[in-house]
Amino acid sequence: MQAGAASFSTGILATHALAADDVSAMDRERMRSVAAFTAETLSTDHPMAFGADIVSTATGERLMRAVNRVGPDHDPSAHAETLTIRLACANLGSGSLKGYTLYTTCEPCAMCMACALWSGLDRLVFGATIADAGRFVSQISIPAKEVAGRTDLHCVVAGPVEREVCVKLFTDPRMQKVFAMWKKH
Repeated sequence: MQAGAASFSTGILATHALAADDVSAMDRERMRSVAAFTAETLSTDHPMAFGADIVSTATGERLMRAVNRVGPDHDPSAHAETLTIRLACANLGSGSLKGYTLYTTCEPCAMCMACALWSGLDRLVFGATIADAGRFVSQISIPAKEVAGRTDLHCVVAGPVEREVCVKLFTDPRMQKVFAMWKKH
């Protein structure tokens, strides 16, 4: 499979966040897996540090995975999280991802977190923080837990998980060249 392609196999409310103790060994394994999948793009014409994976919360079976395709698709909304959510919903023939968890190599921006909330995901687990990403590329620096805390929609947000593994995607020299090009545009 080509790297970057999708793969099938009122008021402020309390923040829905997992404590570090509530992150499981399976969460760490899945984060390493999506980071490895995303790292495959570093050897392609479209290196990417942002990848996402949606799995069944109950069984862990993968529904969809994809990487950011903003550049190749000429679509500023084609972030890894929104793209994976779109593809997963299309695959299910439903706008709801209730019963699923999203793993993403980076804490989602406000747009992606809103999409996760609207899709009804049970959980969202992130690797690198939005502040980590902001060291290399422009970000809307509103933490995902803050976005989740300002709605009556429920989605548990956990992270960072395997942060060092995910930050390596951003610090890879091939990705650094891409970030430098992005800053020129």
